[in-house]
Amino acid sequence: MVNKQETNQIESFADLFAKQIELDDKVEGKVVKGTIISIDKDMINIDVGYKAEGRINIREFTSKEKSSTPKVGDIVEVYLEKVENRNGEAVLSRDKARREESWETLEKASETKEKVNGTIFGRVKGGFSVDLDGAIAFLPGSQVDVRPTRDSHHLVGSTQLFHILKMDRRRGNIVVSRRSVLEESRAEAKAELVSTMEEGQILEGIIKNITDYGAFVDLGEVDGLLHVTDISWKRISHPSESLSIGQKVKVQVIKFNSETQRISLGMKQLEEDPWGIAQSKYKVNDKFSGRVTNITDYGAFVELESGIEGLVHVSEMSWTKKNMQPAKIVSTSEEVEVIILEIDSPKRRISLGMKQCKPNPWLDLQANYKIGSEVEGEVKSITEFGLFVGLPGEMDGLIHLSDLDWGSNGEDIINNYKKGDLIKAKLLEIDIEKERVSLGIKQLSEDPMANNKDLVRGNIVTSVIKNITEKGLRVEISEGVNGFVKKSELAKERTDQRIDRFAIDEKVDARIISIDSTSREVNLSIKALQVAEEKQAMKDYGSVDSGASLGDILGAALEKKANTKEKKPKAKKTTKAAAKKPESKAKKSGAKK
Repeated sequence: MVNKQETNQIESFADLFAKQIELDDKVEGKVVKGTIISIDKDMINIDVGYKAEGRINIREFTSKEKSSTPKVGDIVEVYLEKVENRNGEAVLSRDKARREESWETLEKASETKEKVNGTIFGRVKGGFSVDLDGAIAFLPGSQVDVRPTRDSHHLVGSTQLFHILKMDRRRGNIVVSRRSVLEESRAEAKAELVSTMEEGQILEGIIKNITDYGAFVDLGEVDGLLHVTDISWKRISHPSESLSIGQKVKVQVIKFNSETQRISLGMKQLEEDPWGIAQSKYKVNDKFSGRVTNITDYGAFVELESGIEGLVHVSEMSWTKKNMQPAKIVSTSEEVEVIILEIDSPKRRISLGMKQCKPNPWLDLQANYKIGSEVEGEVKSITEFGLFVGLPGEMDGLIHLSDLDWGSNGEDIINNYKKGDLIKAKLLEIDIEKERVSLGIKQLSEDPMANNKDLVRGNIVTSVIKNITEKGLRVEISEGVNGFVKKSELAKERTDQRIDRFAIDEKVDARIISIDSTSREVNLSIKALQVAEEKQAMKDYGSVDSGASLGDILGAALEKKANTKEKKPKAKKTTKAAAKKPESKAKKSGAKK
């Protein structure tokens, strides 16, 4: 049986054990101070003031710190993981102690938004790992630099300044930013640089980025734009022709907006403007050699010297190649001979000519060929307005549709020609200023209208119907001579003015009422012929007032003409209508029986 004294002792021991456990729980997981009592090879024995001693590998004191190796008697801070393990030893850690110290320091820095030092020691998915004096933090890729960079491997192993964005001690997560530090530094440096910046100032910078329209230059925490037109006095198609990323350049501030803080830079402004001496060096009609730098649809740019370019318009490239693309006449980087046509120094423009450096073949053509002479050439092309025929000296002459044939407008017979045909033509005109040669095929024969004595206003002619339209009849009077009878001129009576009364290849008599020498068309009228015949019949055989009808009068007139025809077997051209049979004449004249 347990006595009262023993019971009290047991209760006292239990209380002490409970208190010891409670004390152990309080100190475990904390940083405590301990004394180094011995060093055994690579292990350090430390007394932390509890019932057991602990051991820590000497590397935890030397691998992360630059201080000397600790000695016996030194007091150090260690992390007490467990007061006593199953071996009766205290479980200690110097690394965890340092990490705890770092966390406390980092928490204070996070609260005060101070910068902290850290070493980037490895790359992980989405960013980098950073050692903040024992505490491991994550640096996202978006927080590495001010602008996104393709390659950041050079940062591994470097010590940088960071801002703490987020901390979670329970999970052991720390997120830092290098970008915010750079932005803060840039803002300070930019404010200082901008406060002293002025137009005309010369600065040094590094090409940071290149675009189609220029390059961005890092002037030291502030960027400026170097436009492509301000890189060099000579023509540059793309900034990459003269600049490369990382290149050090000297630039001049040509424009600065203090409100928007936009900086425009220039490189060519640091060199002498070649146009300053262009006016005195280059004169109109002077001949030079140059290099083709750019080719467009309207011409080619030729560099006379660095910074001085002139335009050779497509019309000034060749005497004969008028409708050819400039790229088919010259090529880029080709050396060509040019002559100065015009200089406009205020607009910084020089007009050049290439063809003027060669003899003018149009003058040779005018000297060797006379107007009216016959030429022979090959059909080079066929267009909707005529034929182009090749002539000596790589020149072409135009045969217009109107000069293909006397009897038509050319649209009907141009299809008779094909490219490559060898044809003859007459030289009609040489226009040196417009650089044109006019040729004609119909002029090789006489104009059928020129010496035709029957083509007189008022004469009666017999024609053959070639075409019937809603507007009237198109007829052929003779070879090469065409005429037209309007619908209103088909008959005296309106009811007889019908085109369905006529047929193709039918012959008709009509009176010439007008001759258009420009369109070469003779206007005819059957109606006028009928009216004239009626008047003549009334005059010869009586009038309606005498009691005779028009049918009686015309019948008598036709009978008389028939009798006359028997006596005179051959009739004159002007009386062809009267020589026809009475039935046909009555039909054509529209006489009423």
